[in-house]
Amino acid sequence: MMHRAAHTPSLQELRAFVLCARLGSASRAGEAMNLTQGAISRSIRSLEDRMGVSLFHRVRQRLLLSDAGRAMLRDAEDILDRLDRSSRMVMAFGGSRQVLRLAVLPTFAAMWLIPRLAGFASRHPEISLDLSSSLAPVDFDDSPYDAAIQRAELARPGTTVVPILPERLIAVAAPGMAVPPDLAGIPLIQQATRPHLWADWLSAAGLDTAGIRGPRFEQFEMVVAAARAGLGVAVLPDIFVQSDLARGALARVSELHLDGPSPYALIRPAKLSPEKVELFSAWLTSQAGEERRPL
Repeated sequence: MMHRAAHTPSLQELRAFVLCARLGSASRAGEAMNLTQGAISRSIRSLEDRMGVSLFHRVRQRLLLSDAGRAMLRDAEDILDRLDRSSRMVMAFGGSRQVLRLAVLPTFAAMWLIPRLAGFASRHPEISLDLSSSLAPVDFDDSPYDAAIQRAELARPGTTVVPILPERLIAVAAPGMAVPPDLAGIPLIQQATRPHLWADWLSAAGLDTAGIRGPRFEQFEMVVAAARAGLGVAVLPDIFVQSDLARGALARVSELHLDGPSPYALIRPAKLSPEKVELFSAWLTSQAGEERRPL
């Protein structure tokens, strides 16, 4: 059992401190916490005695933060906010026995995974999903995630990689845009975390790589929106633009497609995975199998 260190505030002391700092008086803090002024004052004195510092100056029945109090306030507020968010998250799962926590590339989640998740939810209602976006490799020893969906090349040592879909890159633009075969004079929309995409594409097409210019965006989802808006030509994974191509919101500007450096994959710790991860992996693989078809 983990014991609280002697100098560490209790939860009530932290709440009393933050409310006194915000409201400027023990009586108003007491009203907010449904406690007496005396109880709040005792909490503040206990906290100050515990830490050996004065957190407030008492000026005409007002509590004004000391330098020590100001130094502590932001961390105290952050601790309470994170505890509140954590509690709300747990409550949102509605008593589910199992929670599957996934780190997912944001555009892959928004444009490919989430539209299909209703099928997993109906098949496994006992599992609640908790998705977070992540562009960086996941350290499973230092994170709450059960697995990640990223490009396979982002997998850290000591993980198991289950390929889902190959990455096939195509060039697209808004259908009304006049695009010459050599792309001369056309803005080339950049993806900030994959800065070499256009150089790779142009090299594969036998075109000059010296004149790559155009707006830059952090995520593929932003690049898709920029292409729809007519800001230029974009190189994008085909799975992110299938619906746009089908409804005519985007059009291919070349028949060339370029294989990406690594597939999208389910990445998980190499140790034995819990059943919820195995069930999700099997479902994900079946969904990806339906997706694999020639361009």
